[in-house]
Amino acid sequence: MVDQLVREVPPRRPTIDVRASRRARRRRSVVVTGVLACIALVLFVLSMMLGSFRVSAIDVLASTLHLSDDPAVDFIVRELRLPTTLTALAVGMALGVSGLVFQKLLANPLASPDFVGVSSGASLFAVSTIVFGGFGVFGAFSVPLAALVGALLSALLIYVLAWRGGVSGYRFILIGIAVQEFMLSIVGYILARSEINDAREAMTWLVGSVGQAGTVELRMLVVTVAVLLPLALLLDRPLQALELGDDTATALGARVEVCRLSLIAVSIVLIAFATAAAGPIMFVALIAGPIARRLLGHSSGGILAAAMVGAIIVLGADLVANHLLPVALPTGVVTGAIGAPYLIWLLATVNREGRGG
Repeated sequence: MVDQLVREVPPRRPTIDVRASRRARRRRSVVVTGVLACIALVLFVLSMMLGSFRVSAIDVLASTLHLSDDPAVDFIVRELRLPTTLTALAVGMALGVSGLVFQKLLANPLASPDFVGVSSGASLFAVSTIVFGGFGVFGAFSVPLAALVGALLSALLIYVLAWRGGVSGYRFILIGIAVQEFMLSIVGYILARSEINDAREAMTWLVGSVGQAGTVELRMLVVTVAVLLPLALLLDRPLQALELGDDTATALGARVEVCRLSLIAVSIVLIAFATAAAGPIMFVALIAGPIARRLLGHSSGGILAAAMVGAIIVLGADLVANHLLPVALPTGVVTGAIGAPYLIWLLATVNREGRGG
């Protein structure tokens, strides 16, 4: 009798529908990324509306998209404001993507190009070019190329020093911090030994401001973001496998070192051209990724969302620096004021949770 009852009871369905859960996560990812993109677009348009001469949103869009022919508005929007705003957008996207990739690869919220020597390597070579003209033979391309070479060399140095049959995130970060301090000390020495005009130009660049990019730097940055952002999205699946550990990633069929080097290369090139265009704008790469991941929850991916968060932070910081403060300030000052409290909170949280090493 009991066996008959047991046979008649239908098997219970799983309490969690895997496919429904995946659809929900995918839907949340699309919605969150779409909302972030809309916010970035609003800030992009708002940045070109505000100034000593106000321009309406319709005029900004019409002029930007070449739908109107008003010489006065076109000059203000396209010539004066669009380069700065486009720099802020591209720099924020580059920093957001590079920061998220570093944090996922090294499995540490403190892993950011700002703190592991990549940005300081770009800064060292760029400042050397400004002061000594080391890449002067390349003309207008000298600073972007110098920043790229500096970022690549510093990352290679850190990677070699951190290699012990593999790369440990904690060891990579510690060595990166040491390399960063070493390079910043060289930057200080160069500034101390340079002429006053060269030192002033270099210091202005080191503070970080989206308004200082030249035409060459801006074009190289936009092309770099347009090419490498889709590549980063294609590498998102191997990145998720690497998050599970090298052994698991290998079992899933990922070529661990090739994927890791490819992702690091994408991040380094993005951070190098962003630094060349606007200087070392601090903390954006550190905070964009965690904000995006918190908004996405358990949804996969996050590279595009991190790019949008980075753009929002830089565009918002530039608006605050130029329009909401009594005196106009470089963008890096505002991002530093935002990022420093976050870093203190992050260090306290990591230490309290026992993940501080």
